[in-house]
Amino acid sequence: MATLSDIGVSAGINILSAFIFFIIFAVLRLQPFNDRVYFSKWYLKGLRSSPSRGGAFVQRFVNLDFRAYLKFLNWMPEALKMPEPELIDHAGLDSVVYLRIYWLGLKIFVPIAVLAWAVLVPVNWTNNTLELARQLRNVTSSDIDKLSVSNIPEYSMRFWTHIVMAYAFTIWTCYVLMKEYETVANMRLQFVASEARRPDQFTVLVRNVPPDADESVSELVEHFFLVNHPDHYLTNQVVCNANKLADLVKKKKKMQNWLDYYQLKYARNNSQRLMVKLGFLGLWGQKVDAIEHYIAEVDKISKEIAKEREEVVKDPKSIMPASFVSFKTRWAAAVCAQTQQTRNPTQWLTEWAPEPRDVYWPNLAIPYVSLTVRRLLMHVAFFFLTFFFIIPIAFVQSLATIEGIVKAAPFLKVIVEDKFMKSVIQGFLPGIALKLFLIFLPSILMIMSKFEGFTSISSLERRSASRYYIFNFVNVFLASVITGAAFEQLSAFLNQSPNQIPKTIGVAIPMKATFFITYIMVDGWAGVAGEILMLKPLIMFHLKNTFLVKTEKDREEAMDPGSIGFNTGEPRIQLYFLLGLVYAPVTPMLLPFILVFFALAYIVYRHQIINVYNQEYESAAAFWPDVHGRVIAALIISQLLLMGLLGTKHAALAAPFLIALPVLTIGFHHFCKGRYEPAFVRYPLQEAKMKDTLESAREPNLNLRGYLQSAYVHPVFRGDEDEDDCDDDKLGKFEEEAIIVPTKRQSRRNTPAHSRISGESSPFSGKV
Repeated sequence: MATLSDIGVSAGINILSAFIFFIIFAVLRLQPFNDRVYFSKWYLKGLRSSPSRGGAFVQRFVNLDFRAYLKFLNWMPEALKMPEPELIDHAGLDSVVYLRIYWLGLKIFVPIAVLAWAVLVPVNWTNNTLELARQLRNVTSSDIDKLSVSNIPEYSMRFWTHIVMAYAFTIWTCYVLMKEYETVANMRLQFVASEARRPDQFTVLVRNVPPDADESVSELVEHFFLVNHPDHYLTNQVVCNANKLADLVKKKKKMQNWLDYYQLKYARNNSQRLMVKLGFLGLWGQKVDAIEHYIAEVDKISKEIAKEREEVVKDPKSIMPASFVSFKTRWAAAVCAQTQQTRNPTQWLTEWAPEPRDVYWPNLAIPYVSLTVRRLLMHVAFFFLTFFFIIPIAFVQSLATIEGIVKAAPFLKVIVEDKFMKSVIQGFLPGIALKLFLIFLPSILMIMSKFEGFTSISSLERRSASRYYIFNFVNVFLASVITGAAFEQLSAFLNQSPNQIPKTIGVAIPMKATFFITYIMVDGWAGVAGEILMLKPLIMFHLKNTFLVKTEKDREEAMDPGSIGFNTGEPRIQLYFLLGLVYAPVTPMLLPFILVFFALAYIVYRHQIINVYNQEYESAAAFWPDVHGRVIAALIISQLLLMGLLGTKHAALAAPFLIALPVLTIGFHHFCKGRYEPAFVRYPLQEAKMKDTLESAREPNLNLRGYLQSAYVHPVFRGDEDEDDCDDDKLGKFEEEAIIVPTKRQSRRNTPAHSRISGESSPFSGKV
């Protein structure tokens, strides 16, 4: 168990690591040849030019202004200068609201930390319960635990202080959550009302279109909406299964990169031809001329792409029973997206279309009927992934201790018994071991989300974030507390009667705060500071710039600014909310470490959002209800755990007063859900009508059909000035075959004939 000196050593290591990261970052960002990495957002916006183009040769690569190095932390105040409205225009509402999660943490925990240290710490410290327990019952503890509720004896009236503080913490947290929910909801409505015209404002995604032998999917969709939305329907774009074509395009790009690499290499040294082996990873096999080989490969794949494109356009089986349907007004799109289209609730399903950047095209080819089975399979897979992960995590955690290392490697006993090494192992190793063990988890969860069939990148990230949060709660929080308590108190478990075991666990759970303190410092201090270095994008940019870049467009594509990564960042933040709310009334010692994380992360990610990250999509903060719900869940968990802890302390008179807290918190959540969540799931018709009216007055001659005609064409069919695979003639052919269709069922517009599909009245019955 980590002692106060161990925590001090860990804090020193992590603070020093963060400081070193900041110094390295300050040096790297000042070098002209790194400018596109650390200011990539400004390049993508066309607002910054490369400083390496002018000046002396050396100055194109190295910054010789030594005064700039003296202000190596100048980026911190600079990151805070841009006002929020300007930041919304610069980076989008998603990025700004994501930053508000960190700000929310500061607003919640700064007053809680002050109150806890002013009231609870003196109440906990002025007891000697743990000292007596160590002497009489062999219970392990440290100086830090004397600041926790574990140091208060059973039946003590001092537990009333913790109950009053629990009410105070709950009331303050709910108040801040409510005000923040209201603020973000208003920001969303204002953003939607003021943002520029976008295709998704006029478009809905229609799925599970019923099959019909007489009409193609496009004809069926057009006929249906001409009948049921005759004054508002504009156009539709059917969804095609172009996954194989997309794979071929991706493969061609890879081959083209290798061709560019060898051509550039040969241009720099043409004394001899370059050779490549055709075997596995180029390690063995027949040797051939590299340039000729990749020219032939590119040409071969180009022919395959042309053939596959023709098959996708002509083969009816490649057309999916889904379509992007566009309307003349936002009001009409809102009505269609938020209403049931037919009496059969499983057909003609409508939802808001994601913006074109947000569409995850491969999943549009998944049949709608298979989605339920896919999601059921992933629920089962996630259950086993979560609970079977407890075993290796517990094993790694057991090895990341003095006892575990000595047991696994007895020859290291002399080394680990050194005082400094002992402090490093107990204060640093457990946190870093857990972080390294979870490094591949986000990728696994994202693969599972993709398998479930979500059609937008934002929904994929939200589902992955939800599962990551559950995984963290079960494996990082519960598993660490339970297994840690059991292992550390093993001797006490074996030498006492069974009815004393729950008491020992109740005392031991707060003691696990020392592990979470070390984890916060590793992940939340050094980890956040390391994020600003962007080592992977830096290395990849220079490799691509050296071996692949031919033109300025190539150099722009070589930049990989990344994005805020909601699927990984938000669950991590929620873990800190959980730890802070759970340990605030139990072990207030943990709160200052959490405050440092929120403050440091807010500055670092604000800088990254301003200068680096290029958000892939804009959902207008649609994720905020998830954020709010998880903080509420953390609050309820903290209340239940406090009730259980006081139960082990025999606070019979005080504990029942905590029962009201979860009930009140759930009631508060339902109030917020009803009051503010509709702004995130529905688009008010009043707002849509106002925006339509203003736009029609400002642009009466707007050609909306031309604007929406190709907005939702699959990317592999879009023209590219540098690609010879897809020209305007083929794109026009695809649109003509997919969208401009004659209606074959004119008689059905006024004839309520029975449908062969459902046996009920025709879904097209109605008058035009």
